[in-house]
Amino acid sequence: MGHLDHAALGWLTPVLSYVMACTGAALGLRCTVRALGTTGRSRRNWLITAASAIGTGIWTMHFVAMLGFSVSGTEIRYDVPLTVLSLLVAMIVVSAGVFAVGYGRDRVRALLIGGLTTGLGVASMHYLGMAAVRLHGDVTYDPMRVALSVVIAVVAATAALWAALNIKSPVAVTVASLVMGVAVSSMHYTGMFAVRVQVTPSGEVLPGATAMQFVFPLAVGLGSYLFLTSAFVALSPTAGEREASASAQRPLGSAAH
Repeated sequence: MGHLDHAALGWLTPVLSYVMACTGAALGLRCTVRALGTTGRSRRNWLITAASAIGTGIWTMHFVAMLGFSVSGTEIRYDVPLTVLSLLVAMIVVSAGVFAVGYGRDRVRALLIGGLTTGLGVASMHYLGMAAVRLHGDVTYDPMRVALSVVIAVVAATAALWAALNIKSPVAVTVASLVMGVAVSSMHYTGMFAVRVQVTPSGEVLPGATAMQFVFPLAVGLGSYLFLTSAFVALSPTAGEREASASAQRPLGSAAH
């Protein structure tokens, strides 16, 4: 049995992955709040941005945390197509959940369907990402911990969507995002503590790319996307601010006549 280290780089990867999860959640919740205050194409665009932010944040959280994952007696590589597929799964399933909430007429039903869909998608992304791991040995899982991680994912996703529907102020969104970061990180590490590795020493070269060759550059790119999009959303006026600006300008226009 190989010794598993989930923080081979110290606190760097757990803390940084938590920051990524919080950033994605904050941006996703803020965009969903914006979406619910608009209609038509604008609502659709805000929901797409929300889904991409949450999906990117969850995926980046997972693989930043994986940068600190090591197993004694074997190196670790990643299957590139499966890793990319895990990102696509995160994006698509989170989009389904966010759009269910954004366009659902029955809010309770939309919340339950969206939370279940998104939670199962998050869990699928996690275990698809783990399926991309290549090492010298066999990987098995503790079924009870796997089940617990899926439950955490569904509860976390439902809570996030509930917050998007009911929390409006920036301060409340920030608090909800910090809580969501804890939930997503808990799901990840619960899933990781379910992992068991039986190492089979071998001199063969493992297929795939190392974390620094592929995962790290992709995580940096997606993390940059999150922070740049966060800046754009923060600087973009809300519907209320646009209405206030328009009403403030009307007397000036009428006075000019």
